[in-house]
Amino acid sequence: MTSGVREKKIKTNGICLNVAEKGDDGGPLVLLLHGFPETWFSWRHQIDFLSSHGYHVVAPDLRGYADSDSPPSHESYTVSHLVADVIGLLDHYGTAQAFVAGHDWGAIIGWSLCLFRPDRVKGFISLSVPYSPRDPNLKPSDLFKSFGDGLYITQFQEPGRAEAAFAKHGCLTVMKKFLLTTRTDFLVAPPDTEIIDDLEVPSTLPDWITEEEIQVYAEKFEKSGFTGPLNYYRAMDLNWEILAPWQGYKIVVPTKFIAGDKDIGNEGAHGTIKYVKGEVFKSIVPNLEVVVIEDGHHFIQQEKPERVSEEILSFFNKLRNTAE
Repeated sequence: MTSGVREKKIKTNGICLNVAEKGDDGGPLVLLLHGFPETWFSWRHQIDFLSSHGYHVVAPDLRGYADSDSPPSHESYTVSHLVADVIGLLDHYGTAQAFVAGHDWGAIIGWSLCLFRPDRVKGFISLSVPYSPRDPNLKPSDLFKSFGDGLYITQFQEPGRAEAAFAKHGCLTVMKKFLLTTRTDFLVAPPDTEIIDDLEVPSTLPDWITEEEIQVYAEKFEKSGFTGPLNYYRAMDLNWEILAPWQGYKIVVPTKFIAGDKDIGNEGAHGTIKYVKGEVFKSIVPNLEVVVIEDGHHFIQQEKPERVSEEILSFFNKLRNTAE
């Protein structure tokens, strides 16, 4: 387990976030933003690695998660709220510009931070979720309907539905079903089936995670529940409205995108890897590097910790040396 990590509560944007940090306070700040359904603990390997190379590493439990505050309404989970939380953390540490890495929903927050406040980001690393141009004619919920009711995001929209489905399994099983999935589709369940019922638990754990580590997550979700994390999905149409003024805007921050070749959503003609290697992605994120990790799945920074840590360090070191 991660040792030497300091945890504390920080007031930001009207709420309190629990933050894990490690490293020299005088070192360059690296902010690590986790995804669904995780906590700061998902970055445990990178926290140790980056702090040992001179960085001051800060990894919050995002709003709605674990030991951070969890506002009840989904309207409190828009990208405006989430980016403001991050800005508040940077202000707390007196950091004009930080290095930022985000995975899954943390990546979406990172992209939005680069969109809203590029002046606060020295460099950004996105894991698993690329930046997608906003469709001015199609709300996310309408797009998701094209996948049918089995799509996990659609099932997450209705308050209470996913919470009830998860409760039948218990938090430890829920965590195993998500963290250990090797599916490469967009997570679509068969008709009349909840996605959590359709996901499988492998007979043996992979070598990159232990039962004790999965239990760390389960214990946090047993206390906090899943409504806060699910509210991120329930605010997606609100995000579409909020992002309208940035229609057609490019991400100008230096960016590296990292994903496994077997990530969720990599199947088919519209898969993620084809998109990130194509011209559209490069046109809207012009200062871009793309790294695809062989035999990597969705929770890539835990599954391939050495490779991901080295990719993060090399990118931030390069930008750090350029700035100096």
